[in-house]
Amino acid sequence: MSEEKWAIITGADGGMGTEITRAVAEAGYHIIMACYRPSKAEPIRQRLVNETGNANLEVMAVDLSSMASTASFADRIVERHLPVSLLMNNAGTMETGLHITDDGFERTVSVNYLGPYLLTRKLLPALTRGARIVNMVSCTYAIGHLDFPDFFRQGRKGRFWRIPVYSNTKLALMLFTIELSERLREKGITVNAADPGIVSTDIITMHQWFDPLTDIFFRPFIRTPKKGASTAVGLLLDEAVAGVSGQLYAGNRRKELSDNYIYHVQKEQLWEITEQLLAQWFT
Repeated sequence: MSEEKWAIITGADGGMGTEITRAVAEAGYHIIMACYRPSKAEPIRQRLVNETGNANLEVMAVDLSSMASTASFADRIVERHLPVSLLMNNAGTMETGLHITDDGFERTVSVNYLGPYLLTRKLLPALTRGARIVNMVSCTYAIGHLDFPDFFRQGRKGRFWRIPVYSNTKLALMLFTIELSERLREKGITVNAADPGIVSTDIITMHQWFDPLTDIFFRPFIRTPKKGASTAVGLLLDEAVAGVSGQLYAGNRRKELSDNYIYHVQKEQLWEITEQLLAQWFT
């Protein structure tokens, strides 16, 4: 058991998730593919087993928009005493309208921030020394803005609009990355953020975003899922970044974070409010 290396990848059946899972499988890890729709993930799992020759891929259901589902998933992993050395928070969504979950949170906020936060915090007992946590962010974090308590209830202050709401969740995930990296430094667990660039996956529907002219100019800059995944794969597997923590990587390179984010005025406040909101699922 001690020689086994375990990885957990959320959204492992998505465009980038599949490419990340493939790379981690090729590196010889036992992988938990944490997916919203196991029926969709199962054929992808089988294909990856055939292509990589690694049979140690397992699909487990998790709904990151439900805190009960997320907590239950984490509890099952911890109960199995799996030595987890990689946690890839890859799953994400961009809701086109205001959807409130049964927990009372806006759905984009749940899937992109609260779910990964709760999952990561609850999985800490399973993480080995030297483990790596990678959070998938987006360059849009730079235009994010956090208004409390509106952020949790409806994604932003005022009328719902998917792009600012998405940006706000990525800012929150970026601040969580920085704060958690500081808290885990003594434990030898690293936490970093990967910006994949603009990737052609199900999360963006081109005709909903842009007028046709913008689309013509914009489309050449869209990356394939494999290229988008490469930064996260590097943070998970490359020896060169072992021990690096609290950083943002984009295009396979470290991107300098300004002090505005490293010492963000809301970083500790965000942590404290999130802890309070999720308290019932930590027990």
